[in-house]
Amino acid sequence: MELLNGFKNPFRSEYKRWVFLVGLVAISHLLFQSFLLPYGNALRSLLLPGIDDSIEGNYGNVVSPVRSGSKSVVVRNTLTINGSDFSTRDVILFNDGNGGGGVGISGRKIGDWVEKGVSNVIFDGNVDDDYASENGEDLNENAVLEEVIRDQDNYVNATSRIEQVAKHGREVSIGELRDVNTTSQYPALSSMANPTPNAGSSFRSTSLQSDHTVSKSNSLMVVKPGKKKMRCEMPPKTVTTIDEMNRILLRHRRSSRAMRPRRSSIRDKEIFAAKSRIENGPVITNDQDLYAPVFRNVSLFKRSYELMEQILKVYVYKDGKKPNFHLPILKGLYASEGWFMKLMQGNKHFVVKDPRRAHLFYMPFSSRMLEYTLYVRNSHNRTNLRQFLKDYTETISAKYPYFNRTDGADHFLVACHDWAPYETRHHMEHCIKALCNADVTAGFKIGRDVSLPETYVRSARNPLRDLGGKPASQRHILAFYAGSMHGYLRPILLKHWKDKDTDMKILGPMPPGVASKMNYIQHMKSTKYCICPKGYEVNSPRVVESIFYECVPVIISDNFVPPFFEVLDWGAFSIILAEKDIPNLKDILTSIPQERYLALQLGVRKVQRHFLWHAKPGRYDLFHMTLHSIWYNRVYQIKLR
Repeated sequence: MELLNGFKNPFRSEYKRWVFLVGLVAISHLLFQSFLLPYGNALRSLLLPGIDDSIEGNYGNVVSPVRSGSKSVVVRNTLTINGSDFSTRDVILFNDGNGGGGVGISGRKIGDWVEKGVSNVIFDGNVDDDYASENGEDLNENAVLEEVIRDQDNYVNATSRIEQVAKHGREVSIGELRDVNTTSQYPALSSMANPTPNAGSSFRSTSLQSDHTVSKSNSLMVVKPGKKKMRCEMPPKTVTTIDEMNRILLRHRRSSRAMRPRRSSIRDKEIFAAKSRIENGPVITNDQDLYAPVFRNVSLFKRSYELMEQILKVYVYKDGKKPNFHLPILKGLYASEGWFMKLMQGNKHFVVKDPRRAHLFYMPFSSRMLEYTLYVRNSHNRTNLRQFLKDYTETISAKYPYFNRTDGADHFLVACHDWAPYETRHHMEHCIKALCNADVTAGFKIGRDVSLPETYVRSARNPLRDLGGKPASQRHILAFYAGSMHGYLRPILLKHWKDKDTDMKILGPMPPGVASKMNYIQHMKSTKYCICPKGYEVNSPRVVESIFYECVPVIISDNFVPPFFEVLDWGAFSIILAEKDIPNLKDILTSIPQERYLALQLGVRKVQRHFLWHAKPGRYDLFHMTLHSIWYNRVYQIKLR
């Protein structure tokens, strides 16, 4: 018996040591994991290792889904999604390693709506987030895609809203939204946007789809990046005055710097002949359709416009997949590019199916959708967006002979996003660019490029809703501004004029809500001069808003080329001031004689028709004015071989 007990004791001692060692390892594991995994998932990761509740992405980013049984995807820009548009969904909250976060949503992707016949997308954004946007209205009768794009710096609000939406959906396997047109026919972009998948984790293949994002954080803590002033936060180093812009335009008209085509076509000769017909046309002294004072030369404009109607043919490239191509956004801040795309693609007068008959070639991409589908939130890197368009131009250059013949000089694009000048640099350098961000310091070429009006469309069904304002005699507010403090200039404006003078209604951001929005509109309808300071970039939707509500716009934005600069005389219906004149703003406005103000306000009412979108385009409206400026600039830059 003593021998048996002596034999058992060593085993009991070894067993205790083994239990102690296992317990120590387990406790250490739990303590270690508690620092890495949020929401008490450390124990679950130990007991249920097969469930990936926290997976480190390819670039060191931690992704924490709400619940997952299959694949997930990260959507680069936070959205509030209409619950009725998703039959199934999961939500992923993540830290992007650059001081911000984002959300991932499972279920159907945008392409699913596209395949089901959605031809128009209505995004509802805010004008500088000054007031809440309204519910969307879809023009397409087959489906409704209603998405509200929120302030991309407001991560907490956006993610909480999506969590609320997700509660209305049932828990299912994560869906098919692996890429929203990022794996395209352009291989260079596909390799950038989608890193090599890891079979051990379905999250890893899609959690971050850009090799331009470098993470330095493995936690879900939001780390604020170091303060570094962006270009948009500093005054420009050089200033081109409006008088200098006029001189540049005249020089360009006398001697174009456009390259000669490798070979001249019949269409080139037709456009070249149109130039002499425009300049030698009859002089108009009194026209029933046009108000002469708002034009530089109403005779040239009308003759050019009539020749455009008679001659111009446009080929619209079919290449490119939705949603980045052929899917117009009809509502919100970037609606101009969407409305032009919709009306151009549906036009039967100008559009031809045979590219050999075309004088101009339209590349129908959406700069807003590029930002939405490709940009990695807070990465501050847009290289993949530019690469996407570079691959696109190389594709059409290889497939068709037209781009290479003129190096793109007879090709044009219409883009309203702030980043469009950067995205189209180099590979589209010789194309005619219709841009909302018409900044001469950012590559905008006066006489070749077109300044596109930035129109904030609140109702896609009725873009003319609330049009007009009070007559001049009932406008008792001298000046009005309300908006967010974007950029460096607006804080200067408020510093000098907020709560300083009862005649100067200079306010900061207006609270959200319908009542606040109506208050904003009523102020513009009741004001003599609407102040239009630049935000992050030189352009502002307030310029067109002022005209929409018949308020004289006061543009304060150095280096900004006003819309349709080649044909309109902005001195006839607006005030353009240098940024340095802000301290003297009231003195300048009160020094304008009443007679001069009445002439300016009349000019606003007369020019208004040229800044309006119509579901069915009419003569001299915004669609035709944009197309005409593209045509007009091509006429004056064409050369023959």
